[in-house]
Amino acid sequence: MSGRPEILFPLFAELTTLDGVGPKTAQHMAQIAIEKPRDLLFLLPYSGVDRQRRESVLDVTLPDVVTVEVLVGSHRPARNRGGAYRITVEDGRTAFQLVFFHAKGDYLKRVLPEGSRRLVSGRVELFDGVPQMVHPEHILPPEEAADIPAYEPVYALTSGVTLRTMTKAAQSVLARVPELEEWIDPGQKAQAKWPDWHEAITAAHAPEGLKDLAATSPARERLAYDEFFAHQVTLALARSRLQRAKGIISEANGRLQGRVLKALPYRPTGAQHRAIEEITADMATPLRMNRLLQGDVGAGKTLVALMAMLVAVEAGGQAVMMAPTEILARQHMEGLKPLAESAGVVIEILTGRDKGKERRLKLEALARGDIHILVGTHAVFQQDVHFADLRLAIIDEQHRFGVRQRLELGKKGEGADVLVMTATPIPRSLALAQYGDMDVSILDEKPPGRQPIKTALVSTSRMDEVVGHLRKAVSEGKQAYWVCPLVDESESVDLAAAEERFKHLRAALGEGVVGLVHGQMPPAEKDAAMAAFQKGEASVLVATTVIEVGVDVPNATIMVIERAEIFGLAQLHQLRGRVGRGSQASTCLLMYQAPLSENGEKRLTTLRESEDGFQIAQTDLEMRGAGDLIGTAQSGVPRFRIADLEGQAALMAVAQSDARKLLSDDPTLESPRGQAARVLLWLMEQDQAIRLITVG
Repeated sequence: MSGRPEILFPLFAELTTLDGVGPKTAQHMAQIAIEKPRDLLFLLPYSGVDRQRRESVLDVTLPDVVTVEVLVGSHRPARNRGGAYRITVEDGRTAFQLVFFHAKGDYLKRVLPEGSRRLVSGRVELFDGVPQMVHPEHILPPEEAADIPAYEPVYALTSGVTLRTMTKAAQSVLARVPELEEWIDPGQKAQAKWPDWHEAITAAHAPEGLKDLAATSPARERLAYDEFFAHQVTLALARSRLQRAKGIISEANGRLQGRVLKALPYRPTGAQHRAIEEITADMATPLRMNRLLQGDVGAGKTLVALMAMLVAVEAGGQAVMMAPTEILARQHMEGLKPLAESAGVVIEILTGRDKGKERRLKLEALARGDIHILVGTHAVFQQDVHFADLRLAIIDEQHRFGVRQRLELGKKGEGADVLVMTATPIPRSLALAQYGDMDVSILDEKPPGRQPIKTALVSTSRMDEVVGHLRKAVSEGKQAYWVCPLVDESESVDLAAAEERFKHLRAALGEGVVGLVHGQMPPAEKDAAMAAFQKGEASVLVATTVIEVGVDVPNATIMVIERAEIFGLAQLHQLRGRVGRGSQASTCLLMYQAPLSENGEKRLTTLRESEDGFQIAQTDLEMRGAGDLIGTAQSGVPRFRIADLEGQAALMAVAQSDARKLLSDDPTLESPRGQAARVLLWLMEQDQAIRLITVG
């Protein structure tokens, strides 16, 4: 698999090798990400124009595009500069006019000589009862009629590139498209009635009507599937690479789990039971677990994580849980410690703060196996940290953790099972695209005793009322978050806005009552401000969005979000989830600046009406589209050129099971279908996958 297969060379040549594409045009095309012939292949026409031959312009309900053969009559040049140059022509049944503005007479006499026959095609409109075709798009001698397709494809263009240039270039690529061996499962292909790849790509560029432009047309659906399949083969390769490092069998006996369940003040939800069973079953197999635990805000992921770690301990091993920040690591520790101790399990924390002797003692205990569960930041993966027998690694808050990091982690814990937890509900189609290498467990029920959060919309013009409401709440001993928006890309401006709000609230509520946290602060100051709020020393915490991940202050019952209309839905849902963690009823005030855009209003009302993160995420996806939702750069989700993540989620699911099956039958892609899949990976530029095969 050393290099790109030769059969694909023509598709990866210079753009200037295509008909009609010079260096200048190539530069223009690069603006819409067309840098080689292959890119043009996946730029499909987005609409088409009916250019089938008519006998007369009268055969069509005007205004419309008409293609008709005419006898050219007299020329009438423009009377003044910029006026209309008119040529009378006759078709089979009527006379009409061709009209040109800013026209050069000698050019028109050459192209449309009097008495000649020509095929013309363009939009015809009635002016004072006379049909007129202004600037025909095609003028050809009748013997070249075949150059005008009956249905002309229309491509997305960029400045400096005409439709004619684009069409010519696309035809030129199609002429060099090779016949490739089939990579789709034959049963799947037959059932879906899909054409071969070569036929599909040719047909997609030569639509015969509207139905051929639809995503559901067999040719387009097949090409969309190819994109999904290439992506899922990449993820499946990563998955088998993680699994092939031989796993360890960790059998639970339920002894420790039982003690914890007894100590719990409530009963786990059905969703929690299910997730615990799935994880326990995974850990008992010799394959490495690579599972994603997806739960909505407050769905009880911590309990599931603890149960998973207890499986490791019951089997005689150790577990580690890693959080992105010191403050979250400490919070996990606080939540887990009493439960772990009720089962007689030794739990410790290790962060960048541990220095010198204290750190050394912890590391020695860990290497001896005296510490069963370790909680920490990425400090737990430094060179000098050694486990006696690490069976399970849990990573909290997925965002910053793509496929590549998952592979890295796989190297550290030799054979340890991996569980990733995320509090961001993700619609199924995106979960498949982003975490297709993982198995997914979903927590979609709230544990009993969680109070619903009342959400209200308030205009910024009522700021004084809101501050008054807050003053009353603070005097009753309640705590509140006040989130300031990141309005401007420059942090200094946002900082000023947050400091302004902080001063305003401090003046209204009194010294010492209000704390401030923002992205520009040194981490120690940030931690101190958060800690003061957690301990209840400050009643109100003014913050930019740094608080959205996981901080838990059960006594905080009010969340004010300023300029809520400029936040994304998922982010608002995460922020709101910071309150409602204790036993008291909580409120979330979404402050907006009037007038609201239609989209802004829809986001805020969706939030007011629903607390179900998965439903909110689905609405978010429908409103914004996949690319915006996940910010492709940080997520490892490719931008698909043909496929549509929202509309074709079901195809993605088929692609995932097909890719996994292919790799379980043929792990090194050596079979004829495996070899074809390799060509597909090169065609789709899945470099990461190609590296995985090469190394493998």
